[in-house]
Amino acid sequence: MRGPRFTAVLGIVLLVGITVLFVTGLLSYAAYNPNLSPVNDQTPDKGILGFYLFSWPTNPYWLYRLNQGVHVTLGITLIPVLLAKLWSVVPRLFTLPPARSLAHALERISLLLLVGGALFQFTTGVLNVQLDYVFPGSFYTLHFYGAWVFFAAFVAHVALKLPTALRNLRRLRAEKAEKPENAEKPEDSDLVTPRPAEPTVSRRGAFGLVGGASLLLFATSVGRNFDGPLRQTALLTPHGGPEPGSGPGGFQINKTAAYAGIDTRETTGDTWQLVVTGRTGDVRLSREDLLRLPLHSAALPIACVEGWSTSDQWWRGVRLRDLAALVGYDDPADVLVESLQRRGAFRRAALRANQVADPRSLLALDVNGEPLTLDHGYPARIIVPAAPGVLNTKWVARMTFGDL
Repeated sequence: MRGPRFTAVLGIVLLVGITVLFVTGLLSYAAYNPNLSPVNDQTPDKGILGFYLFSWPTNPYWLYRLNQGVHVTLGITLIPVLLAKLWSVVPRLFTLPPARSLAHALERISLLLLVGGALFQFTTGVLNVQLDYVFPGSFYTLHFYGAWVFFAAFVAHVALKLPTALRNLRRLRAEKAEKPENAEKPEDSDLVTPRPAEPTVSRRGAFGLVGGASLLLFATSVGRNFDGPLRQTALLTPHGGPEPGSGPGGFQINKTAAYAGIDTRETTGDTWQLVVTGRTGDVRLSREDLLRLPLHSAALPIACVEGWSTSDQWWRGVRLRDLAALVGYDDPADVLVESLQRRGAFRRAALRANQVADPRSLLALDVNGEPLTLDHGYPARIIVPAAPGVLNTKWVARMTFGDL
């Protein structure tokens, strides 16, 4: 069963799948643009790896939900294919001598980076999906730079091995019309076990096993991207059980107020004030002041980097562009949003002018006809169409408008 044909088929699947993972991963970083300076800045066109950053669009409003759903679901689905591919090339990993020439040495180095990078990226990705941060440092930094190292090795490996993989696939089709003893010896024949035991499963059976495992993982994770009963099938992704609680606030919460270190005394009407800063100085607004401003509604989901999303919720609040106008910006500008949050990442989040300008972008005060609950960001939170959940800042304390 182990041999170049088995490896070639798995390699073609991974070629397509990992390319999609890399592209959707880069788009995800463009959407929430974490601070990875000095190599990658928070601002488009800055930093060595920031060349592709752009102002993330707000239409369609489900854009990030789709992008991250594909990224996470596909990543989980490809795990059996990756493991089978690594198993199929184990003999090559331990061939001696380790390098027969300079070209062979470069190939072995790229293979080391490829295997190590794949294991690192898939492991950290799965841990992040499960909200299990056991690795040192920030997941965002590790996964971003790890992706570039891995994909560089992946491209080098594909450039070296794709012609061989395609030739082996053509030989596989040609052998159906030939007798085995007359068939041409395939390339990469060192992958074949020299003294194989009696077969216990055919190559077709092995493909069925890998495909079945991938299908099982897909079926038990994809439901988190949809509404209705299908959500309950998402057993392997975070928040796979019933929606929390009931009533207007009965939808998913990523970080509770307790986890974020929110002091409830700071959120009461007597003490909380939103500070809005801009060209004309500071404006301080209580929740009652905000409720007296023109209020608007929008039906938007929350979609998080871990791959889960909520159904559309009805949010009601003050438009961000109206708050910008209060401090001298008739034309919407970038805004830096700061939270009362004390623990966890993204206590500060940057939104671009096009996001502020969208009439559906709100400083939300109510959801589904009731005031926000504390875990959903009371007294006020950001909600922006197509934005990652990390940019929909909860427990907002300050908003600074201007070029960032």
